[in-house]
Amino acid sequence: MKNRQFSEDQIIKLLQDAKKGEKPVEDLCRDFGCSPASFYAWKKYGDTTVGEAKRRLGQNSTRAGLGRFASSRKRTPAC
Repeated sequence: MKNRQFSEDQIIKLLQDAKKGEKPVEDLCRDFGCSPASFYAWKKYGDTTVGEAKRRLGQNSTRAGLGRFASSRKRTPAC
């Protein structure tokens, strides 16, 4: 599994910079090294604090991990 390239702190900083409106989103994303699609996917965390964003992002990865765990278990046929 690929690790995240950007930390929650970095994502929140990018979202706060975009909220200021000093530069267009495309320029911010280019400077930051992410795609505008990633920015708009992260935008739902824009009004949160760093701690709240970490909690929310952590829930998403936990849910994905539980799904992989459940699907990886071998099912035994019923007798």
